[in-house]
Formats: sequence, structure tokens, C-alpha cells
Amino acid sequence: MPRSLAILLMIFVTLLWSIAGVVTRHLDSAASFEVTFWRSLFTAIPIGIALTILRGRELWVTLHRQPKAIWISGICWSVMFTAFMVAITITTVANVLIVMSLCPLITALFSRLFLSHRLPWTTWLAIATAGFGIVWMFAGDNASVTLLGTLVALAVPFAYAINFTTMQYVGSSGKPEVGVDDRPDMLQAVLLGAIISVLVTLPLAFPFQATGHDLVLLSMLGVFQLALPCLLLVRLTRELTAPEISLLALLELVFGVTWAWLWAGEHLTANTLTGGFLVLNALVLNELARIVRSKRAVHQLKKERIG
Repeated sequence: MPRSLAILLMIFVTLLWSIAGVVTRHLDSAASFEVTFWRSLFTAIPIGIALTILRGRELWVTLHRQPKAIWISGICWSVMFTAFMVAITITTVANVLIVMSLCPLITALFSRLFLSHRLPWTTWLAIATAGFGIVWMFAGDNASVTLLGTLVALAVPFAYAINFTTMQYVGSSGKPEVGVDDRPDMLQAVLLGAIISVLVTLPLAFPFQATGHDLVLLSMLGVFQLALPCLLLVRLTRELTAPEISLLALLELVFGVTWAWLWAGEHLTANTLTGGFLVLNALVLNELARIVRSKRAVHQLKKERIG
């Protein structure tokens, strides 16, 4: 795949991710856990079909016998699916997306705490700056940002961090379980996450109140906002580096807040804009620093080989 095409596809992925907030704001009557139930169901169906085509019926025979790490990953995915949609229904889109953008920084912190990975000073600075940005959103009179919504949204980056840290541990352990780090197995974890989310939210979704209009919108979210981007992202990990993907993924914050402002009538307060600006800049500078360090390491390695 040409590099330019890979970059364009990654931007397309973030564009698809970003529509969740504005679409949710146009639902008629479905709310909270019912929204999560339907989106997770409409995510599980296309991913299940796609994996059945790739793996055959053996997929369903062996799905429950996946290694422990895949189950941990699946549970993390289910938390991410559920917490994101619940948070969207009780606070602003901007608030949720800003909190979600902390995923790479919390993952880096978890890698330091549980895997003893050394963090450069730029990452520590980014963590401090982003944390200050989140706190700043609560400064002054900012009624649109609720503490409950923020706490629910925080479950997403924490689940993401646990998920990625688990995969890192398994991938570096040298155990037979290392096979779970293959891309198809990662998609099985996504499928498990969607199924778990469906089962957990089903009893909480009653009584169903979604209209036909709601089901059309939620099916669109399940297929195009979640299932399709997941499939594309797995393919793009073969073409782009992790820092490049993390940097381009930040466009979800920009797109999502813009759509909510233009088509959902969400008012962006000065505190939200300032806090989001601090978080976004911290993330961008951190990812750029990672790319620079990576290029320097490659250059140094080449020099040593030549020498």
C-alpha cells in the first residue's frame, strides 16, 4: 500500500470515529444503556461476519477457548464500548473526546508502572500538561462539564491502557501465548468485547424505547463508526508506525468537537476550549518527540553498523 494512501485511510478512520457524538445527539428516544446495547450489537454482527469469512466456522468453535490475554482484551474492549456511549449521553461530546484522548499518555504511565518501561521527560511533561488541561475544564462556572460524565469517560483510557499493557506483556514474555498478538486474534478480542457489551447492557436496556429512526442511526454507528474503522486500523498497523497512528488518531478530537458544534448545537465554553487545547498540544508534542527519538535511534544504529 502506498504510504500516502495509508495516511489518507487513517484520516478516514478518525473521521468515522468522530461521528458518534453528533449522531447520538439526533436520536429520538433511545438513551444510555439502550444506546450502548444497540451500537454494540450492530458492531458485533459485521465483525462476526467478517471474521467468519476469514476464519470459517472454526472461529465460533474456538472463540470461548481463547487465551487469558485475549479475554482480558475483550473485557477491556467491552468497557470502552460501554463507557464511551454512556458518557456521551450524560455530558458533552467535547468533554468525552478530550478525556478519551488521554489514552496514549495513560498507556505510557501504565507501561512505566507495570512493565518498568522508561519514560522520557517529554512524556512526563505531556502527562502533567494534559492532567492540568483536564482540571482546567472544571475551573470556574462550567456547568456543561459534569463530574459523573468525566468519571465514566475516564474508564475508556484506563481500559485502553490495561488492554495495550497486557498485549505488550504477552508479546514480550516469550510464552506460547505470544500468538494472541496476531492481528486476527486482536479482532477476535474486539468481537468478544462487543458480545460482552451486548450481554451486560441488555438487561439494563429494558424497556426498549428506540424508534425506527434511532435503530437506523445506531446501526450506522455500529457498522461505520466502529466495526469498519477497527478492520481498517488492523490493516493500517502494517503500514504506519505506532507514533504515526497515535498522532493521526488525535484528529478524532478535532473532527468530533467540530461536528458537535456545527450540527448538534453544543456550546463550547472557554474552559473547555482552553483545557482541550492544552491536552491536544501535549499529545501532539509528545508524539512528535517520539517520532524524532525513533528517527535518531535508527540513524544511530546505521552509523554503528557502518562503523
